Amino acid sequence: MVRDAAATADPVRSRVLVWGENHHEKHHESVRRIYPDTMHETIAAALRRELGPTTEVRTATLDEPEHGLSEAALEQTDVLFWWGHLRHDAVEDEVVERVHRHVLAGMGLVALHSAHFSKIFIRLMGTSCTLRWRQGDDREVIWTVAPTHPIAEGVPQPLVLPAQEMYGEHFDVPAPDELVFVSGFSGGEVFRSGMTYSRGYGRIFYFSPGDQDYPVYHDRDIQRILANAARWAHRDRPRRSPRIAMYAANDFATPREWDGTPIS
Repeated sequence: MVRDAAATADPVRSRVLVWGENHHEKHHESVRRIYPDTMHETIAAALRRELGPTTEVRTATLDEPEHGLSEAALEQTDVLFWWGHLRHDAVEDEVVERVHRHVLAGMGLVALHSAHFSKIFIRLMGTSCTLRWRQGDDREVIWTVAPTHPIAEGVPQPLVLPAQEMYGEHFDVPAPDELVFVSGFSGGEVFRSGMTYSRGYGRIFYFSPGDQDYPVYHDRDIQRILANAARWAHRDRPRRSPRIAMYAANDFATPREWDGTPIS
């Protein structure tokens, strides 16, 4: 008996949404040459290949309605990748609040490169998230400082990028839960280039390599790190919500632990 292919296919166990600003690809020919399929689609294609058929990978961009980050879209997302650069201020505050609520409830977030200045990352960190930078074709050497961390699995020591934008200390973020990667640059600067955080029930990974003017996301080792981050950030349990609504409702007596009641 021939079985239905759909019935025998591996079930989807994880849902990833790659969000891209998609500004440079529209307006800069040099970026279109490097990423003819756009940066977000390049990342998504790599994740599909690395993670396999049990992971559903979708994309969304700034110019879509609600920036592609509607309540329904986020409810169907286990891990959100975020790449932004020039148009952080164009992201609607209402959408930022929505993403923030979902991260606290257990959705993973992978913040890439200039996403350190995104509204959502600043909101989650509670600091300015400023850093030093230089656009100068610097050689970046990425050193793994937590070799047993799942995000570092299979990553060469060191990982060398021949050309990349320099990000340097001081990086004004809270001390991370785990420091996974540290980068050194040809100008002598160093940078905490791979860090993890937890906020509420959500896991967050910040990873700095990925300037639009360099083919960083075509690198197979970088793609492996992103896939590892997607696996690590996925919390395989029902979405929960701490009682963040207590501030709006002036309800400080209710127990903080989630009791199964949906929180708007």
